[in-house]
Amino acid sequence: MKSQEKKQNTITTESYFQTVFRRFRKHRLAMVSLIILAILGVAAILAPVIAPYDPNAIVGPFSGAPSAEFWLGTDQIGRDVLSRLLYAMRVSLLVGVMATLISTVIGVIFGLFAGYFGGVMDMVIMRFTDMVMSFPYILLVLVAASIFKPGMWNIILILGFVDWPGIARLVRGNVLSLRETNFIKGNIVAGMPLRHILFSEILPNTVAPILVYATSVLALSMLDEAALSFLGMGVQPPTASLGNMLNGAQSLTVLTSQPWLWIPPGLLIVVLVIAINFVGDALRDALDPNSEQK
Repeated sequence: MKSQEKKQNTITTESYFQTVFRRFRKHRLAMVSLIILAILGVAAILAPVIAPYDPNAIVGPFSGAPSAEFWLGTDQIGRDVLSRLLYAMRVSLLVGVMATLISTVIGVIFGLFAGYFGGVMDMVIMRFTDMVMSFPYILLVLVAASIFKPGMWNIILILGFVDWPGIARLVRGNVLSLRETNFIKGNIVAGMPLRHILFSEILPNTVAPILVYATSVLALSMLDEAALSFLGMGVQPPTASLGNMLNGAQSLTVLTSQPWLWIPPGLLIVVLVIAINFVGDALRDALDPNSEQK
């Protein structure tokens, strides 16, 4: 009985972030995924320090098999695959994070204004959002990538300006319900400035679903970058990305007799995307106020 009371007191006195973390820890796959993402993220950041060779330098034989000197072998022109993989992961993570930030900022601003003001502004923003979403997503990305010069920053901007409609609709829906609550009406009656109401009162209460949705955008952005780079419309050589490292796998010879050229980048993409999705699922449950507390 005393242990139950002690547990109940602990739950009632813990902060919101402690509650979220406690719920998050229940998802073992998410915790493992978070550790994997942390390790890979640190490895990507420290790529200039831990990479054994310059990623663009010819340091070994052409298409050399893995050995004690080159752990993951060398590519078609003699560059170390491990070094390029570390730098490629750095580029792919940067593209995913920056594109997610851009799309989140755009979507949040549009969603806040559409949901709070309603009326004509809501109609205009939502019809524009529907128009963007009506285009096939991958076709829109491919067309935009073909119009602009291929490159890392262009891909970041393209993905950032294409991925925002989902976040805008999510934020709008939350704002529509929040603006009818008593604490928002109280702020309006008290004469609080619009900036304070939108960004200090409404936005903090919408952060949870935004964070969950942003994880799916992050994973999608990394997949899109890999696909565009694989097709030669994304990050351009000699800069390494996970997508353009897979580009050589179009050859049947590489697929059948040189697996070290495509298995490491392909496996890394799978691991990153699955780990991000597991973390997103756990965040959704941890941030849900209706989830069970054990």
